[in-house]
Amino acid sequence: MNYESSYESIRLRRGKLVKNKKSILRKLFFSCLYLSTFTFGGGYVIVTLMKKKFVDDYHWIDENEMLDLVAIAQSSPGPIAVNGAIVIGYKLAGILGAVTAILGTIIPPFLIISVISVGYHSFSDSYFISQILEGMQAGVGAVIASVVYEMGVGIAQEKDKISLLIMAGAFAASCVYKINVVYIIIVCGTIGVIRTFLSKKGGEK
Repeated sequence: MNYESSYESIRLRRGKLVKNKKSILRKLFFSCLYLSTFTFGGGYVIVTLMKKKFVDDYHWIDENEMLDLVAIAQSSPGPIAVNGAIVIGYKLAGILGAVTAILGTIIPPFLIISVISVGYHSFSDSYFISQILEGMQAGVGAVIASVVYEMGVGIAQEKDKISLLIMAGAFAASCVYKINVVYIIIVCGTIGVIRTFLSKKGGEK
């Protein structure tokens, strides 16, 4: 009887895990589909909206993990929206989660661009359409600024002087001195590797 009850308990736990994973995959797909459909202004916008969805709403990822995932997505080749979907999907549900997130992210732009390309010449010079797009650009700027502020506050609250210095230096390099973002990422990544190496070396001692 003990063996049977133990087996039944394991079977029920596995069933719950499978159900939870299916639920996560379903929410992941429709979340990425929704965000990708209604996101205007480039990949950085969808990453900020992913943060609101997966960190603030679902609480699947904490803010520090989200910062790490954004850093990985930004420093990897390819569109940042797809890279962000890959790393978040993989974090939540492995390879299947990554594939699910990719599909949810690429389906809307593929369909929308296909439709737009057919009638592009009909509305490309439309004043009404150009005003709609300008309004969207203003909204996009506000969304990015909001999430940058929220993530920046999180880093500031840690009171890590080196992290604050890196953040301020990266901002100045990009906005003031107009240095290519690629070089900024490489330098910041190198500093992060050195810090990790030194902290591990100090811990071993």
